Amino acid sequence: MGAKKRTRGLRSRRTSAGRACNAVFLVGFMGAGKSSVGRALGRQLNWVFEDLDDRIERREGRTVAEIFRNSGEQEFRRAEHSALQQALDELRGGTRIIALGGGAFVQKPNAALLKASNMPTVFLDAPVEELWQRCSKQAADSGTERPLLRNEKQFRALYQVRRRSYAKASVRIETCNRTMDSVAAEIAKTLRLKKITIRTEEGEVE
Repeated sequence: MGAKKRTRGLRSRRTSAGRACNAVFLVGFMGAGKSSVGRALGRQLNWVFEDLDDRIERREGRTVAEIFRNSGEQEFRRAEHSALQQALDELRGGTRIIALGGGAFVQKPNAALLKASNMPTVFLDAPVEELWQRCSKQAADSGTERPLLRNEKQFRALYQVRRRSYAKASVRIETCNRTMDSVAAEIAKTLRLKKITIRTEEGEVE
């Protein structure tokens, strides 16, 4: 499939002040490759990569699974929104690639924060059959249990519901049958992101 078919046009790649963007937010369903693509993009640009769920866990002192299990989804969404706000507040300096959890961009308060920031959001997409296979393999390889993987019908239904929100991202890029490096390179080219020589921030790059 050609790049013109894979990529939807970018609405804005500059901040309201006219400066080139210094952050990219990756959104999409589980299995879309947000973390893998984010790390690859970080290596290519020498930008800091961060998974928003990792920030949430550091701030809360417990895992995402523990927050859901012990406090419920509403408390997790509160923590998620607060972590996103903090991440956006820190973007005044340095560069950063941030992968959002599968449900983060679906939440209207989070989408509003990102829209107000005028930073690009990239929807990483793949056929739901591919996403199911990836997630099933990841769970089997790691020995972890994910509730949504107990029922393929529910998995597909949730994907269809969330996809309507993902489609509001600045740009959509297909990840099916592609390497993470090629997807990352397309993001960099589409958004005209610049590689930096010296990093001023600490963070994950691989």
